[in-house]
Amino acid sequence: MGLILKLAMGVVLAGGLLALIVPRVERRLMYFPGTAYLSPAESGLLGVQEHILATADGERVMAWYAPAKPGRQTVLYFHGNAGALDSRAERIARYTAHGLGVFIMTYRGFAGSSGHPSEKANVADAKLAFDTLVGLGVDPDDIVVYGESLGTGVATQVAATRPVGGLVLEAPYTSMVDLAALHYPLLALPGRLFMRDRYDTRRHIASVTAPLLIIHGEADGIIPVSMGHELHALAAGPKTIRTFRGAGHADHVMFGSLDVVLEWIGALKVGRLRAG
Repeated sequence: MGLILKLAMGVVLAGGLLALIVPRVERRLMYFPGTAYLSPAESGLLGVQEHILATADGERVMAWYAPAKPGRQTVLYFHGNAGALDSRAERIARYTAHGLGVFIMTYRGFAGSSGHPSEKANVADAKLAFDTLVGLGVDPDDIVVYGESLGTGVATQVAATRPVGGLVLEAPYTSMVDLAALHYPLLALPGRLFMRDRYDTRRHIASVTAPLLIIHGEADGIIPVSMGHELHALAAGPKTIRTFRGAGHADHVMFGSLDVVLEWIGALKVGRLRAG
């Protein structure tokens, strides 16, 4: 057997192994589901109801729903890659205290939901959540889609395909492939070739026409603030970015980010948004 043929066979075998390994590894590195389920009441939330999304492929996805006060919007919230719904109880309480509704869905395999998480499933379930809200009588213009970290890739795809009233991205990334290459440089090329859950926000953001708010910690060591700036530059509709000096990936609430979000949503309702 010639050397060239041996090398070619080696490349094919190596590629085949990577094609099998990378998808398995990627999801273990991407999703960290909490498995202990607490109800809204057990999480200290009053007026929040459990709502089960029955998917077309037979899974059950847990969501919590707090209806908005008359004349207020509903935040359709997609969380990050770890924890569970009760991990966001304090945020839910802040929104509802201001009269906003909240519909927060967890991902498959996370506490309260069946199945296994994937980009295809998460995005399909997220669109089902939007359609469910509309079916409950919420006007699409009054739905503000909110993505947190991993959830920014989900939220952007919803806002790109549904007539939402606004989109908030908290610590967004350009794509999961870019993020994997940043944190695991040795896997950069195999990741670009074989990753399945790519969450290519860079591509989808151009299809979002709703008003956009990006919030990002300037000291974020997980998703660099430069990715937030890149997405802001690519967005086609009305857009605002607010960064927080000294804030990391998950602590910018202490730097006032939630107040910025609440103010922005309020301005959105009365049409007083300004780009920035």
